[in-house]
Amino acid sequence: MLESLRKAAGTWVAKLLLIVLVVSFAVWGISGQIATGVGNNVITAGGTGVSVTDYRLAYDRQLMMLSQQLGTRLTREQASAFGIDQQVLSQLVAGALLDEQASRMGLGLSRDRLAQLTAEDPAFHGAGGRFDRQLFEYVLNQVGMRPEDYLRNRQQVAIRQQIVEAVSDDLKIPDTFLRATALYRGEDRTVEFVAVPRSVIEPVPTPSDEQLGSFFAENKAKYAAPEFRKISYVKLEPVDIADENAISDEQVRAYYDQNIARYTEAEKRTIEQLVFGSEDAARAAAERARGGTSFEDLVAAEGKSMTDVLLGTFEKSRVADPAIAEAAFGLQQGQVSDVVNGNFGSILLRVTAITPEVVRPFDEVSAEIRRDLAVEEAARVIYDVHDSYEDARASGESMTEAAARLHLNMVTLPPVDSQGVAADGTFPQIPEAGQLLPRAFESDVGVENAPIEIGNVGFLFFEVDEVTPARDRTLDEIRERVATDWTEQEASTRLIARVNELRGELDAGKPFAQLAEEAGLELQTKRGLRREADDADLGRAGVAAVFKVTGNGSGIVAGADQRTQILFKVTETMMPVDADGNSIPEDTRNALSSGLSDDLLDQLVARLQGQYPVSVNQRAIEQALSF
Repeated sequence: MLESLRKAAGTWVAKLLLIVLVVSFAVWGISGQIATGVGNNVITAGGTGVSVTDYRLAYDRQLMMLSQQLGTRLTREQASAFGIDQQVLSQLVAGALLDEQASRMGLGLSRDRLAQLTAEDPAFHGAGGRFDRQLFEYVLNQVGMRPEDYLRNRQQVAIRQQIVEAVSDDLKIPDTFLRATALYRGEDRTVEFVAVPRSVIEPVPTPSDEQLGSFFAENKAKYAAPEFRKISYVKLEPVDIADENAISDEQVRAYYDQNIARYTEAEKRTIEQLVFGSEDAARAAAERARGGTSFEDLVAAEGKSMTDVLLGTFEKSRVADPAIAEAAFGLQQGQVSDVVNGNFGSILLRVTAITPEVVRPFDEVSAEIRRDLAVEEAARVIYDVHDSYEDARASGESMTEAAARLHLNMVTLPPVDSQGVAADGTFPQIPEAGQLLPRAFESDVGVENAPIEIGNVGFLFFEVDEVTPARDRTLDEIRERVATDWTEQEASTRLIARVNELRGELDAGKPFAQLAEEAGLELQTKRGLRREADDADLGRAGVAAVFKVTGNGSGIVAGADQRTQILFKVTETMMPVDADGNSIPEDTRNALSSGLSDDLLDQLVARLQGQYPVSVNQRAIEQALSF
């Protein structure tokens, strides 16, 4: 990704994205910014410590990255389930140990070398391709970092990198390992196989009372009825008490007029920009454009592609450079601009598409506005309603009476277990189930519980009306379900037994074609199977099973639908004739080298952890995550 950005045509977007990545590396390095001194730190490794603030920054960064991957903002509980807290802790410990080792070794970085590293960073190169101090300060300001902080972090990572490079720099995978990998990856096999469906053993006879009773007794815990609870609740959110009739037509119209921008989709333009090394070069190109040279030819003359010069499609307010915004939104579609002096050099612009402004009419949005205004008004009085409900309960009114007095809706759920499943196996809709169910199953019948908060403005009042204790069910209650489970297990047992019989005949020497014909099965052949393939018939598990047998061995694997068993026999094994390191793709060799480097670094960190005492302050971690 960094490399592709370096090739970009000097656009501010590319440079800003690049510096975000560079700063991220500088700040976090392997595991995060490490502060020296042991004070009140989350982690100490020898004389090096990780502060509360640095732990929180590292945690938030990991949380943000995973949230972006999943497309939703994760809660603390979800983050913990994903192990983010432990990942951050491991990374920071590793970084602290490396910093401590660097300190003990007396490693450092001269001011000249630090200046050279900064000057070489393409993120800070101006239009002439050299370090630009103003650009350096501007871009750091965009990401909220002071120059001295950047330089300090850049120095710290460079020092740590000296240890990393000493361990793993230029590490190459041995040729012997590559040859073995080539042989392993290049081997292919031919197999014959039959898919044995459950129909070969059907019909499965109806279980006798004795068989059913025995099966039920062996699996009695599986069929036990859990504890059920009947729960009533009153949900109080602005939408629950919003009164649209209280909003006048005049209020709706006034809101529309005052907030017309909310219902306006601004004009958008697709903008191309061609950046030149100097203003003179840009003016010469502009002259050629006026003389009839196409924009495409101007781009080609600069050694760039049309992809390189595409800035994107934007509203005027979202174009970061005001000079570009003003010029681009003054052009006709297809027109090439005069020279524009932007933040990052002299530029020619072209607009290739224009999407006009669209305003949603009042009649289309009036109902939406009325609803929103009613909810907004309800949000202002919701605490008054909350207090009135609490006062009513304190005065002795039941939930039913308090809800009726305030025109709130009380809902009584059917009895559900702790997972929200009703006795009939359905899943009734339960608001805030993740909080309501655990608390309801900790409460008692008739107890007035503290409300559950919903979002920023909302409450859920609840009570337990009835408790049905957990108990063992009788066979008569669930005979049909038990019979179905017995039949499923019996069919699976019989199918596997039949396939094992067929395998025994195959291993005893009976030709596979004869065996398949006698069993009424279709014999199929697969050629050229490779490890880790996902074959349409055998699946990944089947291919893995094929490569587990030796020689011309046989095997059994479950089919894709779990109601079929596959019996196979390896008939041919082919080894690659050119099994050497050169046959391994470069990206695979790089991945193997990277894995070996990572293993060595892991071993180094483990060794350092035995050499320097590491302590973790759990209270400091809790403090870090509390703000």
